[in-house]
Amino acid sequence: MLAVISRSFLILAFAGTLSAQWYQTDFPPEEFRARWNRIFDKIGDTSVAVVQGVSMTTGFILPRQTNEFYYLSGLETPHSYLLLDGRTRKATLYLPTRNARLEASEGKVLSADDADQVKRLTGADAVLSTEAMKPDFLGANRAAPANIYALFTPGEGNAQSRFELQNANSAILNDAWDGRLSRESRFVELLRARSPRSTVHDLTPILDELRSVKSPREIALIRRASQIAGLAIMEAIRSTKPGLSEYHLDAAARYVYLVNGARLEGYRSIAAAGVANINNGHYYRNMSPLNDGDMILLDYAPEYHYYTSDVTRMWPVNGKFQPWQRELLGFVLEYRNAVIKCIRPGITTAQILEQAKKAMDPVFARTKFSKPSYEAAARLLVEKAGGVLSHPVGLTVHDDGAYNLGPLKPGHVFSIDPQLWVRDENLYIRYEDVVVVTETGVENFTDFLPSELNDLEKLTGTGGVVQKVPAIPASAIPVRR
Repeated sequence: MLAVISRSFLILAFAGTLSAQWYQTDFPPEEFRARWNRIFDKIGDTSVAVVQGVSMTTGFILPRQTNEFYYLSGLETPHSYLLLDGRTRKATLYLPTRNARLEASEGKVLSADDADQVKRLTGADAVLSTEAMKPDFLGANRAAPANIYALFTPGEGNAQSRFELQNANSAILNDAWDGRLSRESRFVELLRARSPRSTVHDLTPILDELRSVKSPREIALIRRASQIAGLAIMEAIRSTKPGLSEYHLDAAARYVYLVNGARLEGYRSIAAAGVANINNGHYYRNMSPLNDGDMILLDYAPEYHYYTSDVTRMWPVNGKFQPWQRELLGFVLEYRNAVIKCIRPGITTAQILEQAKKAMDPVFARTKFSKPSYEAAARLLVEKAGGVLSHPVGLTVHDDGAYNLGPLKPGHVFSIDPQLWVRDENLYIRYEDVVVVTETGVENFTDFLPSELNDLEKLTGTGGVVQKVPAIPASAIPVRR
């Protein structure tokens, strides 16, 4: 648990007769209050912001709040709402009352009946029942706010990112035999209908700006998610043997997640063996065998306390890179290292890429490529910087809040993901790490994870959890008749 969390807060979080009702301990109320104040500053003193929480789970899956609502409250209670009133600069949480059916599905959660405790834990000025949210709760029939801010973008759940959610919602809307509005669109529609004297605006850009720079507590969680991801990939490398299947590596990594307190995945694993599977950028079947002479690509990270990472390594199934594998992967590694060395606050991403490009001149001068197509692919990578400064990372793997709109700031977190293609041979090579910009430079969260080719070879096949707990064939299980 984070050192920045005070002992008194930990005691407070679990004090009282309602200790069985879970509430996170990673963020104190002061952090939520600071986030609310920044929203108040943005929306002004004639406006309100309303944020809708997650609905009840639709099956036997782990209940989880949306990223947006969790970011602003830390509460996991489904069907909750947060009202940030710029006119009074006060925050009100609306929670359902205690419900036996809800708790049977979601477990013990904080409710409107726990108002005093919720106020202490979150810093909210008021906690009311959702029953108080009549159609005119924003003042449609009284002093209506000039503007209402709500999220026009989907609420992100586990292993979900905005772009994919928007695509899925669009497909549902355009299905002639479905045509449903998304949940966020319906919410905005109701706000407009029930508050006709107010103008409804998108809160998304404001929240994205907040989320683009991570706080020290957020960075600590991303660091831990990255550490677990790195340990998991190391366990998969140790477990690698010809004759196993891709899913064995998935299992080795998942074991490490669970024993380190990460119950969910940040995204489904990409455990790809062989040229054809590796070239499929978001490959997911994970059923193919590990063949002698092939390389493995594993791209996988857990969700830890709502935060995730994004880490990739490639290594040889038999523990020995073939010459062409060493040539291409070694080049990508040199370029990755050159880029990371250039990252620091106050510099733009364009400047980083230009400096890294110049740093690669001596590498090209001393490198003898075995094929013209390999040199062309390497030069294209450096010239176009394919994937190298990739997406933000945080509450979701493709996180919200751009880091490349100006000079980098301490707290910007993003993935470094250089990608090299040799199209005529269907080859795809890459590394991936997650970094944070610090006050003086950069921290690579997975710097401990082997990246040098000799180190990857030495670790491969040394024996991991897959060998310690092998699969049991069905034929070995006695059947009573």
